[in-house]
Amino acid sequence: MRLLLVEDDKLLAEGLANQLEKSGFSVDITYSAQEAITLGKQEDYKAGILDLGLPDGNGLDVLKSWRAKKIIFPVLILTARGDWQDKVNGLKAGADDYLAKPFQTEELIARLHAIVRRSEGRVESSLKAGRFELDENRQCLKTEDGIEHSLTGTEFRLLRCLMGCPGHIFSKEQLMEQLYNLNENPNENVIEAYIRRLRKLVGPKTIATRRGQGYVFNDVI
Repeated sequence: MRLLLVEDDKLLAEGLANQLEKSGFSVDITYSAQEAITLGKQEDYKAGILDLGLPDGNGLDVLKSWRAKKIIFPVLILTARGDWQDKVNGLKAGADDYLAKPFQTEELIARLHAIVRRSEGRVESSLKAGRFELDENRQCLKTEDGIEHSLTGTEFRLLRCLMGCPGHIFSKEQLMEQLYNLNENPNENVIEAYIRRLRKLVGPKTIATRRGQGYVFNDVI
C-alpha cells in the first residue's frame, strides 16, 4: 500500500517512515503543505498521515483541499495539539482518525490499518481471496492446507494489491506505484521476478498474466 506522510519534523518523519515500511507500506514523505496538496492530487495513495502544524500552511487546509477535489483516501491527523476542538475540526474537515503527539508507533500503525480496512469495507485484519488468506499484521500468507508462508515486504505489498481486488487487471505501472515510493526507481522487470516468486506459493494459474495488460488474481473457491 502506498501512503503519504506529511510531517515537518524530518527526524520524526524518517523514523516513522522506516517503521511504516516494515509494516507493509510504501511511504512518500513531504514536509510542506503545498507539496502535500500536489502529491495528494497526482498520486494514488491508499492512506495519508497529516500533521496540522506545517511551516507553510495548516494541515486542515491541506485536507480541505483534498476533499474539495474528491480525493477520498483515508487520513489520520497527527499533531501536537491535544485540544478537543482541534479534533472536532479535523474530523469535520474530512479526517478519518486523530492521534496526538507524543504517541506510540504501534498505536499509530494499528489505527492506520483500521481506517484502511474501513475504507475497503472490511473489519478483519486478514484479507481473504479464494483459497488464500493474507494476514496484514504478521505479513504472511495462509494457503488452503493451513500452512503459513512468511513474505518479504515487497512480496506482501504486491500480493495485498492483487488480492485486494480479485479479478481486476493491474498493469505493471499500477503495481509499481503501490510497491515503491517516489525516491525509488526500480526496473519494471522486478515485477516479473516477484510474480514468479509468488506463483510458487499460490500456483501459476492463480496469478494470471493478461498479455499486453498486466496481472490478475483470479482464484475462486
